[in-house]
Amino acid sequence: MNFIIYDLEATCWNGPVPKDIREVIEIGAYKLDRYGEIMSDFSTFVKPYFNKNLSAYCTELTTITQEQVFRAPSYEAAVEDFIDWIGYYDDEDYLLCSWGDFDKKIFVSNSNLYDMETDWTKFHINLKEQFKEIKRLKKAVGMQKALRIEGFEFEGTEHRAISDAYNLIKIFRNHIDQWRF
Repeated sequence: MNFIIYDLEATCWNGPVPKDIREVIEIGAYKLDRYGEIMSDFSTFVKPYFNKNLSAYCTELTTITQEQVFRAPSYEAAVEDFIDWIGYYDDEDYLLCSWGDFDKKIFVSNSNLYDMETDWTKFHINLKEQFKEIKRLKKAVGMQKALRIEGFEFEGTEHRAISDAYNLIKIFRNHIDQWRF
């Protein structure tokens, strides 16, 4: 079983969402073996289609620039590469792991926008909810707080998919035998 620790960044605004569509603009992931060792990584920007221009708020929050997404592959191409990388087409056993359900939901909603298959998303766990249970917390906490609880500091750039995924690995490894799937 390979664990796919991943994070997404999506178009965002400080206010209403135009056209009620949030689009993936970055995918960052690490493939871990059953012992929690990194086997490989995946990182790509994604060109938005429905809201082509990033808001100033989004650029400030994520540090992702308009030029980076302008030069990026389409959602279809980026996700096909990701699906291939996780081993879906090779019938590899994998489990998608994200902090919360947002990432899975946006993969599904964006894939539906392009009439793409979503079966590959069904093997998924919500680390945020399970962390709450493992630590016996009253409510779920953000990744930054979870890192502090575990005694780690955030490394990299906040709100960047590959950095967030890297930091999730720390939490994941600390409880590798406790995650339910």
